[in-house]
Amino acid sequence: MSLALEVAANAVMTLSIVLAGRNNAHSWWLGVVGCSMFALLFYSVNLYADVALQLFFIVTCVIGWLQWRRGGAGAALPITRVRAGALAAMVLLGIAATAAYGLMLHQFTQAYAPFIDSAVLVFSIIAQLLLMGRRLENWPFWLLVNTISVPLYFNRGLHLTALLYAAYWLNAIVSWYFWRRQMAAQALAVADAASVPAAPPRQAAGL
Repeated sequence: MSLALEVAANAVMTLSIVLAGRNNAHSWWLGVVGCSMFALLFYSVNLYADVALQLFFIVTCVIGWLQWRRGGAGAALPITRVRAGALAAMVLLGIAATAAYGLMLHQFTQAYAPFIDSAVLVFSIIAQLLLMGRRLENWPFWLLVNTISVPLYFNRGLHLTALLYAAYWLNAIVSWYFWRRQMAAQALAVADAASVPAAPPRQAAGL
């Protein structure tokens, strides 16, 4: 049952992550299915922070799907960047939250590697929120999460999951590059539209 669940969860999430890298909104509803499977899987191996993370992902996948489709003023949400100051604050807050949540898990649960598990939780939340807002910087955060996750899952016997997270690490690099290209093309399209001269006002009839 555990192996079958692991295979199914990874298959669905692989498709979801690849579609996210291609800036495709169908990534989100697939994420709901995949995260539900992973919540059951992580509960079975005592990775409780990861269970909480999957529940968070289920909710944010629904919100992210709506945001990507609706964007602003009826248009699709564009790819944008985060200001340097805000990015630094996210990193510092992530470190502090990792320490606090890891300490709580260490004191009150039998969680395996509570601080490492907490780092996966906290920085995944940051990456997910950035992905929901179509922010370019979500991909370096996913690189960090995948780097931590591979040895964590491998040591808990989730070898297939560890292998696929190594593949997700490569996907994050490719997706980062793809999003940068799309953002540049997006900026060029806006500049081209702004450079088109406005049509002269039409004269009133009979003048």
